[in-house]
Amino acid sequence: MTEVAERVAVPCPSCATGETVHEVLKERGDMYTVRCTECSHVHKEKIEEEETVNVKVVVSQDGESFTARVDAPAEETVAVGEEFILDTEEAIMTVRITDLEVGKEQRTDEALAKDVDTFWTRAVGNVGVNVTIHPRDGRNKETRAEKVHVPGDYEFTVGETEVFGESEFTIKGIAVRQDAEGYDFDHVDHDGDTVVAKDAKRVYAWDEETTAWSAW
Repeated sequence: MTEVAERVAVPCPSCATGETVHEVLKERGDMYTVRCTECSHVHKEKIEEEETVNVKVVVSQDGESFTARVDAPAEETVAVGEEFILDTEEAIMTVRITDLEVGKEQRTDEALAKDVDTFWTRAVGNVGVNVTIHPRDGRNKETRAEKVHVPGDYEFTVGETEVFGESEFTIKGIAVRQDAEGYDFDHVDHDGDTVVAKDAKRVYAWDEETTAWSAW
């Protein structure tokens, strides 16, 4: 086997006692010829392949769902809230674990990958966020609902005005998803409070279109 574009972290007998990144030059079974990227020392190293399991993944995206499969290290602990890259025939996407099925109708928040039957996930790379828009003036009593599509890391901030196409609104509050981490409350409504789109369950806002119309 000729040179391959693979790298592994193993101890280098020449330059370090700890692990360094090595380029794989050749492999025969579990014996690898590697070259240290720090000092270029070439040596042989026995590297045992990590056992993996192929697990079913159910992905929820914009109200619809589909299934796929993913290979995961058998002994790795996985938990609700973690995100990983899912490579499918249709697309490569980032998903977040929302539930782990470890048996028929048995769910848990954490488990070894080898014990998981199904990863229940939600697509978080690009998301649709529900927005409830309330009128500011009393003459227009219509509240409307919209869905805006943005990157998962797009930030919504209370007190800021957003414009999406012909829609303009000022955010007054944001409901936070249950699987989101790093937030103190499940609803934020103080000016400056920020929630990224993938963590936003719903955005509540004042309608700036009706304000402009009323003033006119």
